[in-house]
Amino acid sequence: MKGDTATLLISCPDQKGLVAKIANFIYSNGGNIIHADQHTDFSAGLFLLRVEWQLEGFHLPRSIIESVFAANAKPLQAEWSLHFSDTVPRVAIWVTKQDHCLLDLLWRQHAGEIRAEIPLIISNHTDLYPIANQFGIEFYHIPITEENKIQQEARQLDLLREYRIDLVVLAKYMQILTPDFINFFPNVINIHHSFLPAFAGANPYQRAHERGVKIIGATAHYITADLDEGPIIEQDVVRVSHRDTVADLIRKGKDLERIVLARAVRLHLQNRILVYGNRTVVFA
Repeated sequence: MKGDTATLLISCPDQKGLVAKIANFIYSNGGNIIHADQHTDFSAGLFLLRVEWQLEGFHLPRSIIESVFAANAKPLQAEWSLHFSDTVPRVAIWVTKQDHCLLDLLWRQHAGEIRAEIPLIISNHTDLYPIANQFGIEFYHIPITEENKIQQEARQLDLLREYRIDLVVLAKYMQILTPDFINFFPNVINIHHSFLPAFAGANPYQRAHERGVKIIGATAHYITADLDEGPIIEQDVVRVSHRDTVADLIRKGKDLERIVLARAVRLHLQNRILVYGNRTVVFA
């Protein structure tokens, strides 16, 4: 058994000796590295690393690891975050009327495939309240109109603070979040029903059918102020043919949406994603 672990995600300007410096910080404090993965983006001159080590026998108490490592990270001009394996993230799922992604995430969480607490579901409609009730999850109906969007987003932010939410998952939540909301709470994953950047925006399956494509896809990405332009976490595709109707594309697409969103959420919760610019490195 590996016991409790710490995971460090770090990005910094590329230079010689970075792996040695970070590994030595862990080794010199009695840590045993059990996973390490790295990538250098030469075009950006950027080094990115994920390293995980056992906490048993590590000389530094958890409460001071961040402050001690900060002294090492400063001369590297690094951006970094530290995570502990026994911290269970708290996730809020936002939905509208479609239930396929919501049910899939709840089933995976119930089965232990996704390690998180899901104390909160928010929706702009009441259709999926019975599902929340079935799983014993608090459900808040917050209808959104053009006139009340700012006030309702303030209420949503209050709920995220009240429930101590770490991640919001838009599981077919058919509303666009404002830039102000995203500035206050940037940890939001969305599932889009196309292989971005193709067919961004509304009605991608209808537009794909009209275009006569031979594959359709789904994309999970982080939300930014630019619609469907956020850093991509996970994608997948399935083949379609001239015999497929729009309804067939939607049916096949829903299967993809479930899988792609679940993968993205799991990768985020396992601290396997580093975002830089509008791109990601995924240490799968």
